[in-house]
Amino acid sequence: MIITQTPYRVSFAGGGTDLPAFYRHEPGAVLSVGVNHHMYVTVSPRFERTTRVAYKRVEITEAIDEIEHTIAREALRLTGLGPHLEITTVGDVPAGTGMGSSSSLAVGLLNALYAYRGQVASPHRLAREACDIEIDILQKPIGRQDQYAAAHGGVNYIRFNPDHSVDVEPVPADPEFLHELERHILLLYTDRQRDADVILQKQSEGSADKMTVLRQMRDLAGEMRQTMGGGGDLAEFGRLLHEGWELKRSLGFGISNQGVDEWYRAARAAGAMGGKLLGAGGGGFLLVMAPPETHEAIRAAVGRPRELPFSIDRRGSRVIFISDRYAF
Repeated sequence: MIITQTPYRVSFAGGGTDLPAFYRHEPGAVLSVGVNHHMYVTVSPRFERTTRVAYKRVEITEAIDEIEHTIAREALRLTGLGPHLEITTVGDVPAGTGMGSSSSLAVGLLNALYAYRGQVASPHRLAREACDIEIDILQKPIGRQDQYAAAHGGVNYIRFNPDHSVDVEPVPADPEFLHELERHILLLYTDRQRDADVILQKQSEGSADKMTVLRQMRDLAGEMRQTMGGGGDLAEFGRLLHEGWELKRSLGFGISNQGVDEWYRAARAAGAMGGKLLGAGGGGFLLVMAPPETHEAIRAAVGRPRELPFSIDRRGSRVIFISDRYAF
């Protein structure tokens, strides 16, 4: 049996410039971090001559082509593994909440399948092949940031080039700054899941009319990276985070809604420096950055929703367990 652990991600700025509708014309960029909430994938031998895939439902099939879980099917095809396998996936956070769960799954599953074959795949290879599956094969209208954040972990400035290549630059952030950033952030659940593909499809189709705003969002990712250097500047980081959310909201495409806007205004009135809705928008988790002494007031102002603790996972997708038996 192989078990992998792959972080979800939180992006601070630049989301949307990782879509080909933007980066085909000029480079895009995001600033993102891997977080200590994870997707777990297990791959183990199966005695029966079938493949079993367990997620929110269970599939047992005799042929790979019959698997309805699209990422599992294409990952098995790509790695050349056939029947006689048990695959299970367990996530700390539900899908559709803005933390890149489907890409964490794709990266973690590829990592597990390669390990099952006795191979070590680099983070860049895992991310690239996860993109191949999700974007090129399955034709999802998504960007390329989630796969690279999940594979690499840590704090990264990720650049997306017109030739579809991706550069991952770890940010040399001051450790004390990162510790204080972790203390300042709240992840508040809006209790609404959404289909990111719908929002991203609209954004891709409308990007040509929004290039100026998207360019500003990309440049903000670079500015926020700079604030992490030296001793770090939390106040400036919070100001830029707010500016980035205002820019993203201005795009339209269903990125925000009345409920989210009301929460954000209430959080700002209670002391928040900045924030943003994670992922494509429409629901999921609202990230709020605020001095720790204002957190209780913010929770009360937005009705004390469920929340997740925020901390940075410095490592990317990794194998956390290997048994001594690979096959029957």
